[in-house]
Amino acid sequence: MSKILAFAGSLRKDSLNKRLLNVAVEGARSAGGVVTVVDLADLPMAIYNADDHENIGFDANAFKFQELLKDHDGLLIASPEYNGSVPGGLKNAIDWASRKSDKFAMGEVFKGKVAAMITASPGSFGGIRCLSHMRGVLSILGVNVLPSEIAVTFAGEKFDGNGTEITDEKMKHILEKLGAELVAMLKKTHGDIGFVSDTSS
Repeated sequence: MSKILAFAGSLRKDSLNKRLLNVAVEGARSAGGVVTVVDLADLPMAIYNADDHENIGFDANAFKFQELLKDHDGLLIASPEYNGSVPGGLKNAIDWASRKSDKFAMGEVFKGKVAAMITASPGSFGGIRCLSHMRGVLSILGVNVLPSEIAVTFAGEKFDGNGTEITDEKMKHILEKLGAELVAMLKKTHGDIGFVSDTSS
């Protein structure tokens, strides 16, 4: 049974990327996907420092993130662009999870997974500059990233204020389609998905 782990690169409570991620999640679930949504704000991690790793030990929340990653075959990621690249919090979580822990070897929790990527911003670029960086990071870890990627421009206009329901029907369809494409690829590479999970956080 194949499963998808969905998370956003933003830690902000009312993040546009979190809201858009949930639209793609619904697309994946409608296509038969088993999706777990995790909020990285619930898994705060110290900035990775190899000395601290050696002297203090593996970060407890990083280990929880490792276990989540290991338990899923697909990744659905929505991330804002910070200064033309991936946000530090997201990169730090990936850096921690890629390290060797008492249970997992270096990079073990990423290899062979399939990922779909979304980015969004309130402006006209839609955060697109972070996508190539995120693709590069995931690829070097052995993750197969779907060719399709979405950059949502003027993302704040896709919702009614801080509401969670997307009002742009065209963008809703595009995001749901990406979630469905991820499920379709996982069925090809990891077998059929047996049931739909309501697990989210």
